[in-house]
Amino acid sequence: MSTRVTIQDIADELGISRNTVSKAINNTGILADATRDRVLKKAMEMGYKQFSYVTAAKSGGSVLSIPAPKEKTEIALFLTNFVGGSHFATVMLDKFQKELAGLGYSLTMHRVLTEEQESLKLPASFSLERTAGIVCVEMFHYEYDKMLCQLGLPVLFIDAPVTCLKEPLEADLLCMDNQSGIYQFVREMADRGKTKIGFIGEHMHCQSFFERYTAYRNAMHLLNLPCPDEYCITGNKKGVLYPTGNDYLEFLSERLTDLTHLPEVFICANDFVALDALQVFRKLGYSVPDDVYLCGFDDSPESRIVTPPLTTIHIHSQIMGFSAVNLLMSRINEPSLNYRVMHTETDLIYRESTGDQ
Repeated sequence: MSTRVTIQDIADELGISRNTVSKAINNTGILADATRDRVLKKAMEMGYKQFSYVTAAKSGGSVLSIPAPKEKTEIALFLTNFVGGSHFATVMLDKFQKELAGLGYSLTMHRVLTEEQESLKLPASFSLERTAGIVCVEMFHYEYDKMLCQLGLPVLFIDAPVTCLKEPLEADLLCMDNQSGIYQFVREMADRGKTKIGFIGEHMHCQSFFERYTAYRNAMHLLNLPCPDEYCITGNKKGVLYPTGNDYLEFLSERLTDLTHLPEVFICANDFVALDALQVFRKLGYSVPDDVYLCGFDDSPESRIVTPPLTTIHIHSQIMGFSAVNLLMSRINEPSLNYRVMHTETDLIYRESTGDQ
């Protein structure tokens, strides 16, 4: 056996497949708990990359157990806006920081201003010499993100700019599952006889919005439902580089007013777009759900207390936080890994905005 222990070595020792060992070590796929525990125990015994798991304490302690290097124990968090309590990333980052602390890493936060993005300038608070890796939350400036990937550090994006027509970013990407819930929702609406379905949201704003929009279009196509362009409200106010919330409300009002026929259902890129749409519908004299159904995405606190409560798609924020640490730590310990894209599961939740009680 070679000095460097591989996944195949562990598989050979246990007499199981390489794929099963990979699932256990990377915490992916479906495995029996006994099989996962057996693989992890053997991996620890054989010294596989000093990578092991420990049982999480009921108090909410860290789950991963990967020794931090003696040098560079800071993880830099880059974002353009501080996340509030309504944002899915709040719980995710709490879990992320707790797991990092358990591994001996500290988290430094750096807000990147608009002018810094435009000039491709790093925040003054950032130290390249002390940083072991970078995690970017909703950093959607492609050129800036590309610059970060060229710093020689492991980079993880939690959501990212749309890169389908550009060179992929040399980094790992973590997103929520942006497709399954929308496929389920469109199929359910069709089963209810609601076949005129539209989409609201800037589809090129970020990768998640793009994936939700394409899931909507694909579902309509697979179910042989009409998908006229006028039902797809995917832009924002023209001539404004950085539109405000009021700019978007004005844009929505104009587009919805111009519709020849109102769809029976609108899927929105997230809950806050759905709340804007709900406000505009009320202004125009339409009732939700009597005149039009509305579905959001994120399961924000606002989606539960608004009238009517929003049908939405729930994001498992703590699982995203754990997955973020898993991706970043494995990249730090094995820089030569192929770049990965991970999607964490989501759940469709029906509420009164689609006539559900």
